[in-house]
Amino acid sequence: MQFRMIHNNINVLDLDRSMKFYAEALGLFEVKRIVPESGDVRIVFLGDGQSNHKLELTQITGRTNPYEPGDNGRHLAFSTDDFQGSLEKHQKMGCVKSVNKASGIYYLEDPDGYTIEILPLGRG
Repeated sequence: MQFRMIHNNINVLDLDRSMKFYAEALGLFEVKRIVPESGDVRIVFLGDGQSNHKLELTQITGRTNPYEPGDNGRHLAFSTDDFQGSLEKHQKMGCVKSVNKASGIYYLEDPDGYTIEILPLGRG
């Protein structure tokens, strides 16, 4: 019996804002969309064009209260082939949460408060 990771899900308050953030910050793009007839939820899967793993963004229509991402260290992680360039880009975007120079990594915060770890390519 084998298992394969296929996606991670996060709930977002504003789907369009989150899609724009993930496109600009990490180059992710829509690969699949699910909108049931009821219209009570919108689901978009984002991909990076390199791996099979997807990020599922789910918006519950009508929700107005922000989500609480929690304080248990849960996060997404991405690697980059241009660590310094991506750090500078994310600093200009104003989404860098913290930089750990000793570990050579940094963290972003998305529009809903989720943490994203950025590592140099080959780490992680």
